[in-house]
Amino acid sequence: MAEKIEHAIQDEYAEDFAWCYGCGRLNQEGHQFRTGWQGEETVTVYTPKPEHTAIPGFVYGGLIASLVDCHGTGSASLALHRKNGFAPGSGEAPPRFVTASLHVDYKKPTPQGKTLKAVGRIEEIHPKKFKILVDVFAEEELVATGEVQAVVMPASFAK
Repeated sequence: MAEKIEHAIQDEYAEDFAWCYGCGRLNQEGHQFRTGWQGEETVTVYTPKPEHTAIPGFVYGGLIASLVDCHGTGSASLALHRKNGFAPGSGEAPPRFVTASLHVDYKKPTPQGKTLKAVGRIEEIHPKKFKILVDVFAEEELVATGEVQAVVMPASFAK
């Protein structure tokens, strides 16, 4: 059985910001990625669906990029929320981040039928900007690495 993220930061996003195709809990058509802490690293666990196929037997690379992207912004939100003295489930609204840059390196074709695990390491590079390094595993096999530069969502995005 795959790991489960009990306290995901995405569960805390305000409704207006919970519609992302990758990690929005309110987007029933989306992936609904969930990111949480595992010690000092962040983790997102996801099992691709049969429709996430590139060629028979392998996962579409765009899904991997989406996983890295949403894991990165979720990880930045977790990090700043923790820095501010809070944790998912504390009742405080977490900061929301957007992607400033995304880089993905595919190491091996990703086999279909295996649970993916994104593991993030966070580096604060500015009070409102974080760099997240992400490794994506298909079970125990490293299939992709990525880097996300995430910035606090501008106030102009809010209604």
